[in-house]
Amino acid sequence: MNRRVDALRASMEQAALTHMLIQKPKNMRYLTGYTGEGCLLVSDAGVTILTDFRYVEQASIQAPGVKVVRYDAAHPRLGEIRQALSSAGAHKLAVEEDEVTVEAYREMLRSLSGIELTAAGGLVEKLRIVKDEDEIECIARACQISCQAFEKLLGVMKAGMTEREIQLELDYTMRRLGAEDLAFNTIAAAGENGSLPHAIPSDHVVREGELLTLDFGARYGGYCADMTRTVAFGAVSEELQKIYDTVLEAQLASLDMVGPGVVCSAVDRRARDIIDKVYPGAFGHSLGHGVGLDIHEQPGLNARDQRELTPGHIVTVEPGVYIPGVGGCRIEDTVAITENGFRNLISAPKELIHL
Repeated sequence: MNRRVDALRASMEQAALTHMLIQKPKNMRYLTGYTGEGCLLVSDAGVTILTDFRYVEQASIQAPGVKVVRYDAAHPRLGEIRQALSSAGAHKLAVEEDEVTVEAYREMLRSLSGIELTAAGGLVEKLRIVKDEDEIECIARACQISCQAFEKLLGVMKAGMTEREIQLELDYTMRRLGAEDLAFNTIAAAGENGSLPHAIPSDHVVREGELLTLDFGARYGGYCADMTRTVAFGAVSEELQKIYDTVLEAQLASLDMVGPGVVCSAVDRRARDIIDKVYPGAFGHSLGHGVGLDIHEQPGLNARDQRELTPGHIVTVEPGVYIPGVGGCRIEDTVAITENGFRNLISAPKELIHL
């Protein structure tokens, strides 16, 4: 963990920042391993965890060697921060501008009068874009759990179950196989509901002849998996089969492009060109996104992201087709960019499975 703090301090030095307040739980975990409540104060001298009585022991266990300061009603958190800044002769504090509420900002202005508050500029998130080996293996394990759960679900799912019943079965199976949590709320969308990219599982009863899209992922070691598979219940119409085949073609073609030095937007364009020739306007979201401690991170496989993929990037590749009144399909893998190409962390089959 020390190397991550050191990297952040180097970024802070380049940005002419001496003190930064970290309040996002994922950033606190990334920098120190600490998963409780409170905040971190990072300075050119080191890092301090500030928390209350409930988490002092936890902080010392999860972040050995990191200074822990306890705050309470008599010694409020902002008072402790002010004292630390005063002792260091600091007059500026960087804060996570996308985390601090208006109310919290006003309280900071009152309690830290004389201290200039400035934006942290996403310095921690920029470090998190490239994953180290430990992070990649956590994501790989989360993906493995997800794939195992999907395989077991295939032996349980049948027509007559509701979307919600299928979702609950999948969620339980991921936890039983070792997931510490879910990476996000599982999507189960059957029949016409498949045209909703982020459908909420309902009491819709899955029928023969329908496609079912499952978008799900386990969380392991704090890190997320993200995968989507679409399956058929019995025989499906030629129209639904064509939708599936088009999405699969786009997914395989865009995967073939993925590798170091490839521009993110170009991968998105490859999948979009294939789908738009058959279903213009039916693929309305980005091709993919980064995955890590958060389910949506950078970089993005979209038309706006002109960055080149780099070893250590982990991205999803998830084209889809969505047609109101008919249904939809999405196929998604999570891949780790390597020196020579990519490592697909999802092993589940992609040919259309008929249950």
